[in-house]
Order: sequence, then C-alpha cells, then structure tokens
Amino acid sequence: MRFPRRIILSLFVFSISLFFISLSGRGDAAEKSGESLFQQHCSACHPNGDNILNRNKTLHKKDREANNIHTAEDIVNKMRNPGPAPTHPQDWAGMKMFDQTKISDEDALKIADYILKTF
Repeated sequence: MRFPRRIILSLFVFSISLFFISLSGRGDAAEKSGESLFQQHCSACHPNGDNILNRNKTLHKKDREANNIHTAEDIVNKMRNPGPAPTHPQDWAGMKMFDQTKISDEDALKIADYILKTF
C-alpha cells in the first residue's frame, strides 16, 4: 500500500515539531541554576557583583553587610522590596522590583544563594 505524499509530509512535520518541543524542555531545566537565573535577571545591573547605578550597593560581602543584607532571605526581600520609588520624575528609579510573577520564590532563593556563594 502506498501512502500519499501529503500524509508522509504531515507525519514528517509532526515528528520535527515533537523533536523541537522536546529540546525546549531540556533547556528549561538547565536554565534553573542560580547562576543562569542571575545572568538572566541581575547581571545587566550587577556585572561581576558590582552595581552600575550605585557603587555603595554592590553584591560583594562587605557592601551587603554594610547595607544590612546578611542572608538569602534578606536578598530575596530586597528583590521583592527594593526601596521607595523616587519622588521626582527625573530621579533615577534604582533597582526594579522582582515580584513573584517575575521570579518565583524558588528561583529567587537560587539567585540569592548564588550571590552569597559567589560574591
């Protein structure tokens, strides 16, 4: 029995689609490390643990401690509540808020642990 070309082509396209879907699932698991999450969400403003906006608020231990940030929970709290918004429209806003819809609690703790171990 001979299959029409249309059916063979449809099965081929379907197989390729499943292949790419399976590859995308593998990437999600690899991206969930603290380092990769930090690179994705934090490294633009905190390259190598520094701070491009405020040199006194780096992620390095001495600056964290000077700003009363000692634990992973302190870091997550700072991510969730970075501080008051500026009162003047031309003031720089500083760190943006990363609420639970942007970064889950689990991922926020992975980032915080990475920061504590690395900087």
